[in-house]
Amino acid sequence: MRMEQQGSIKDNFIIDCENVTKEFTTERGTLKVADNFSLKVKENEFLVLFGPGQCGKTTLLNLIAGLEPATSGKIIVNNKEVNKPNPERGVVYQTTALFPWLTVKGNVEFGPKVRGISKAERERRTAHYIKLVGLEGFENSYPVKLSGGMQQRVGIARAYCNEPVVMLMDEPFGHLDAQTRYLMQEELVRIWESEKRTAIFVTNNIEEALYLADRIVVLTNCPASVKCEYNITMKRPRDYVDPEFLRLREEITNIVDKTL
Repeated sequence: MRMEQQGSIKDNFIIDCENVTKEFTTERGTLKVADNFSLKVKENEFLVLFGPGQCGKTTLLNLIAGLEPATSGKIIVNNKEVNKPNPERGVVYQTTALFPWLTVKGNVEFGPKVRGISKAERERRTAHYIKLVGLEGFENSYPVKLSGGMQQRVGIARAYCNEPVVMLMDEPFGHLDAQTRYLMQEELVRIWESEKRTAIFVTNNIEEALYLADRIVVLTNCPASVKCEYNITMKRPRDYVDPEFLRLREEITNIVDKTL
């Protein structure tokens, strides 16, 4: 396995972050969270942003989603500059943020419904993505009746139902117990392989990163910038005790900045 500097992947870039800096004004002064961050992502690539806690991973994802404006620099997604949220960029959060008063079906179809998609098309999409995430039979269930893993399946189906070009995932399994987390990693790979999307997945769990990624971008401590990256060529499904998996886990763990 070779470590490559950023920019080694060529052609078919669907995401291009160019020298992005993000600063917040606080009572103590200016807080820089991202510093001259540049990143290119290929179409249908599964990329993991990996780094220590509080290094700026979520802020970078919010910038790409259009939820926060960059202080300087530029972000291009699907040949359009990002300056606000757009259905082309689906987001799955650590907390599922489901509407508790809506059923599984109501949550999944919410985006297309708000956008004025026809009822027939909306129902087709909703049924398809509920089936894709393995929740057939739970269409009329409310979130409070679902397990944590099932709620995240709803969140993934809801994001997919808008049929985005890019999926942005902010530690979506971070609050789950270990067994459910492993199961959801397997399920996410299955879903992604079934319906390919360009994906950026944020995590500070090295095993999760290695299990999911085509490429891992290792970030520095805050303010976040690219420290190095790895192309992951192990075949899926991956084995947590495979010698190459273990070697990479140790190498990347040792290279990550320690949280201050």
